[in-house]
Parts: sequence; C-alpha cells; structure tokens
Amino acid sequence: MSKAEKTRQFIIDKIATIFNKKGYAATSIADMTGATGLTKGSIYGNFENKDAIALAVFKHNARSLSTLLARRISLAETSYAKLNAILDFYRNNWKVFFANGGCPIINTATEADDQLPFLMIPVQNSLNEWANKVIEIIEAGKKTGEFKATVKPEKYAQEFLILLEGGLLLAKTMNNEQYLFKALDRILRIIKEEIRH
Repeated sequence: MSKAEKTRQFIIDKIATIFNKKGYAATSIADMTGATGLTKGSIYGNFENKDAIALAVFKHNARSLSTLLARRISLAETSYAKLNAILDFYRNNWKVFFANGGCPIINTATEADDQLPFLMIPVQNSLNEWANKVIEIIEAGKKTGEFKATVKPEKYAQEFLILLEGGLLLAKTMNNEQYLFKALDRILRIIKEEIRH
C-alpha cells in the first residue's frame, strides 16, 4: 500500500467501531480526530467528505464480518456442517457483535433507509452476498445428496436471513442474547426437518 492508502486504512480502522456504535449522524469530527490523533484537515485530506468516510467504514466492517464468516465456513467439510458453522459463528461471537455496537449491516441499513440512500446499495450487496453463500452451500448439498432435491435454496436463504438479522436486532435492542439464540435454534430446526435428508 502507498502511504496515502495506509493512512486511509489507519483512519478506517480507528473509527470503524465508533461509526457502528454511534451511527453516521452522531459520529462527529471530534470523535474521529480523538480516535485517530489526526487533525480534521488530515482526515478530510484523505476522504472527500463524511459520506465517503461512512461508505469506506461500512465496506470495511462488512468485509471484516464476511471474511471471518467465510473462514469459519471453510473449516467445515460437508454442506450440513457449513450451515451449522454459520449458526455457530453467530452463537459464539454475539458478545463481540454487541461490544462493537451490533451488526454493522443492520445498523447501517436502519440509518441508510431514511437518511443515507448512498449506503443502501452497499448494504443490499452485503445482504445478497450473505444469502448467496447460503444458496451456494445448499446447492452443493443437493448435488452430494445431503439435502433434498426439492429444496429451494433462495427461499431458505431469505428465511435464514430474516431470522438471523431479526434475532440480532432484537437481542441487541432488548439486551438479551436469547432472541438471537431462538432464531438460530429455529434455523437449525428448519435445516434438520426441511432441508436435510
């Protein structure tokens, strides 16, 4: 990376959690200068405006989440184990999610919906990427005979996404991880009863 790229990455790394916890509107330049030790001029010398910072931070947070999840999935050998790996990832990492402000995709989607339309497409892309991973796993399981041939991968990917994101949102809002665990348990039951042979 060039010096400018390293500086940009440094800024993103230092403020990513702040944006996720406080949101776009509440994150101030003072928050950013305080976290990075840089001046306002240095920060805006590396980013065109606050929108550009928010977009870079969201992409960073979403990519970090995607990379960690992909790593966990890659350790599983069967399609059934890969679906379980997704559930285990969220079950075992909810404390980290909560400590860092919750799911960055939900947080950004909520704020982008009414006020930050420039973030909506990246949020949709992240959600689609997650769903496509599930679709890919289910398709592979159908080919190997692990899963029923009649299973519709897109349908289940959408249902899992609804349950997971809803569980994360309620768990964070209510400060009770059981909402997430119940959603994960429901997904596991669907996998066992409706998808797996």
